[in-house]
Amino acid sequence: MSDLRHRESAPAATGGARLRPIEEPDWAAITRLEASAYDPHGLTEGQSALRSRAYPDTSFVLDTGGRVGGYLLALPYPRGSSPDLHRPEGPVQHSANLHLHDIVIDPRLRGCGWGRRLVGHLIGIGRTRAYQRISLVSVGGTAGFWTACGFQPHRDTELPVSYGPGAVYMSRAIG
Repeated sequence: MSDLRHRESAPAATGGARLRPIEEPDWAAITRLEASAYDPHGLTEGQSALRSRAYPDTSFVLDTGGRVGGYLLALPYPRGSSPDLHRPEGPVQHSANLHLHDIVIDPRLRGCGWGRRLVGHLIGIGRTRAYQRISLVSVGGTAGFWTACGFQPHRDTELPVSYGPGAVYMSRAIG
């Protein structure tokens, strides 16, 4: 899921920003960012479900000098399917498909290219870990952003009703 539509001016200084693995203290900020982005769409999952979709090797935060400025959660998931937002995931199973479940950038950092950088970082991880594809579900009118990142819609793919109307399954090759 992604809600990158709202653009606000970024803080003047984002020096020291880096992508790093998620650490335990990050979850409060991740949960706040997720709620602020998805609550208006009725898609908030809560911390337990978010944690279940954060595969350690493919999920990370944007650390802006000790503050979480964004995050990306991805996990191996069968191609053509997606997690149900109403329930946490069980154990992760091997798949050649990597599912980008969630990405949120702090509103104050949007419009600076961070979304594309996080996606590019995930593509690099996918390449080094021998994934073949990345999939996602576009919500909130973000399909244009995902198309610009190389994702193609698969409108015939059935989605859980929890994503709401207008959600679109999309994917792209990693190679």
